[in-house]
Amino acid sequence: MKKADFIQVVADKAGLSKKDTVNVVDSALEAIKELLVKGDDISFIGFGSFGIAERAAREGKVPGTNRTYKSPATKVVKFKVGKQLKEAVAAAKGKKKK
Repeated sequence: MKKADFIQVVADKAGLSKKDTVNVVDSALEAIKELLVKGDDISFIGFGSFGIAERAAREGKVPGTNRTYKSPATKVVKFKVGKQLKEAVAAAKGKKKK
């Protein structure tokens, strides 16, 4: 699903215009990004939580060769799924998409 499709689904569910929904979705995504950049965690009970994890520097190997490379330490975004979302997805497993 692309962003435009997602916006249409949200607009239909919320009863908002597409223009208003674009502003809401863009503002929510921007707020999430700003909070993560600051180092804050964001939790949506039942849905999941976003946070930052730090990965240490490491040495890796190129598959099929003996060449190695050094991967620098970095910060990455992590998402931990909430119980209700996890259960909803598990319950939907096996249902065919139409």
